[in-house]
Amino acid sequence: MNSAHVVDTTMFWSPTGGGVRRYLQTKQAWLAGQAGWTHTIAVPMRAAPRIGEARIPALPMPGSGGYRLPLRRRAIADRLVELEPDLIEAGDPYVIAWAALDAAQRRGIPAVAYCHSNLETMARLFAGRRLADSAAKAARAYARRIYSRFDRVLAPSDSMRRHLVDWGIDHAVCQPLGVDTRTFDPSRASDRWRARMGFDAASRVLVFAGRFAPEKHLDTLAAAVDLLGAPYTLLAIGNGPTPPRGDRVRIVPFVADIDALATALASADAFVHAGDQETFGLSVLEAMACGTPIVARRAEGLAELVDDSVGIAVDSDRAETYAEAIEALFAVDLDVRRRAARARAVASDWERVLPALLAQYRSLLRGASALDGTLRAQRPVVALGR
Repeated sequence: MNSAHVVDTTMFWSPTGGGVRRYLQTKQAWLAGQAGWTHTIAVPMRAAPRIGEARIPALPMPGSGGYRLPLRRRAIADRLVELEPDLIEAGDPYVIAWAALDAAQRRGIPAVAYCHSNLETMARLFAGRRLADSAAKAARAYARRIYSRFDRVLAPSDSMRRHLVDWGIDHAVCQPLGVDTRTFDPSRASDRWRARMGFDAASRVLVFAGRFAPEKHLDTLAAAVDLLGAPYTLLAIGNGPTPPRGDRVRIVPFVADIDALATALASADAFVHAGDQETFGLSVLEAMACGTPIVARRAEGLAELVDDSVGIAVDSDRAETYAEAIEALFAVDLDVRRRAARARAVASDWERVLPALLAQYRSLLRGASALDGTLRAQRPVVALGR
């Protein structure tokens, strides 16, 4: 098939953005330029849907930064069926994923899952040390149960694909995210921005952009900057329950304007990230597109983006190690790493990434057509009620 209506649905949607939102909106804009293809983002939103969006039923989640909790599986499935998709992609493995499977089965169309988060590591994080192993085992079993029912499971990095295969999801494939290298560009660097923020030429501005969540280990970055002292400052852009704190920390609320975010990333001296659970690391790639060198944890998806050519990959979670890595980054000429970071990001421009995703969709749609609408009927879906 050379045309279709693709519906993306996920609970990972809030007014303050995030990588999943950026992926869906970028995909929608790109598909609008592909003849015959239409796209709808069906998510739990409070505001009135815009063109190309649909609201699915959900409850508010106080203190979550605007996220909403979808609970009514049947009602969500009904809404998805009403949209008359030819292919559904689910961006989370919870109630929405089951509803997406229900809707796909009822319409006899392919269902795709995009694995944006590692259920096993999340389970370990929130269960605590005593229950970590039991929680991880249960998470792996649940992941196998839900993802085995999808026709294809996409992973943003090869490390996440390997996790899925280890859990028994043999039909997982790596489909990386991308970056808009026209928006995120070294030309966005601005001395006026630095002056407005109170940074002079001697300041060393270390930027982080993303959600302030426990798995980001922002406390480690704050401690590292405290150890370094002047002229280093950690500029943390975003929001969330665990913001970094310290005398050398500056907090900037979530920046919705992409041009303004690109200016901040390009004007900083380095981007820092201590997270050890990233399935990809979109903010890191956006910083690299701005020609900003990186200091990041050598773990999961970040290990596939960051090496010594574009910055420094850190093998420890200790603040002292991050401080040493940051000092080492500035001990040499950064221009080589800036150019290498930009070149690596250009190779991952959305214009290079999204055609591969479209090829995934086309192969599934051809398979659905060949099976004459029986594709979904071959995979049982466990009923969960409303």
